[in-house]
Amino acid sequence: MSRSVTRRLAIAGPLLAAPFVLVCPILAAVGAGLGDRLRALETRRGGRLGAAIIDTATGAGAGHRADERFAMCSTVKFLAAAHALARIDRGEDRLDRRIVIRPDDVVAHSPIAARRLGGAGMTLAELCEAAITVSDSTAGNLLVDAAGGPAGLTGYCRALGDTVTRVDHLAPYAASSPNDANDTTSPRAMAENVRRLLLGAALQPGSRAQLTAWLEANRTGDERIRAGLPHGWRVGDKTGSGRGGECNDIAIAWPPGRAPLVLSFYYVKAGASAAVRSAVIAEAARLVVADL
Repeated sequence: MSRSVTRRLAIAGPLLAAPFVLVCPILAAVGAGLGDRLRALETRRGGRLGAAIIDTATGAGAGHRADERFAMCSTVKFLAAAHALARIDRGEDRLDRRIVIRPDDVVAHSPIAARRLGGAGMTLAELCEAAITVSDSTAGNLLVDAAGGPAGLTGYCRALGDTVTRVDHLAPYAASSPNDANDTTSPRAMAENVRRLLLGAALQPGSRAQLTAWLEANRTGDERIRAGLPHGWRVGDKTGSGRGGECNDIAIAWPPGRAPLVLSFYYVKAGASAAVRSAVIAEAARLVVADL
């Protein structure tokens, strides 16, 4: 566990609807034209781009394809870590509880968990940190298991008020298809989850602070939302990528001296490189900034 995150731990203790543009009535900051500009970006770069933005300073929102389903990929790990913290808030679990990792648990892209087989395993806190900051998939799967499996984590989403997101499998996830609702969310549903969990009352203050700290320590999103935001903004994010050309990033971002923005981008373009897909997410973030 990194020293900075250790310090934070101590301190914090309907499928594919028609293309949709969400624009709230109050448009003091996020402009009514942002949805059009996101649609133009999608047309220019190809693929399918979903976006939902909430300006918590005003209540304004904007988006494109905000209610369509997209494969979650590893953005589901954000929800799995939140569920762990919710259990702790209820006195049902502990961050220092140790979970043994067996060889059969290990899946692809597990840079931390694969080195912690047997023995003391990893604490729940270490699993959350690994799942969010380096997107360790074994850690993510163990968190989903601890949540009661995919059905249990889906139930947690329903308890949050999210009627869209569904978790059906552990990683590695099957490549998505346009008519497959398994392991999907919508940009708006996930943006609302970020708002509820980091800014609302769904978690206790210490757990909100800890979840935020893990997101801020993320090391997988430098080329996505973070690349499109100005230097000096405080950012926490969780990425996701898939074998079907998926490239996702969800984030909370604090402009200096201002209430935060919630950003939720889901993009898929088969055959494009990871760098090209990430650049589309970064450009979408720049459009949001330009609109402020």
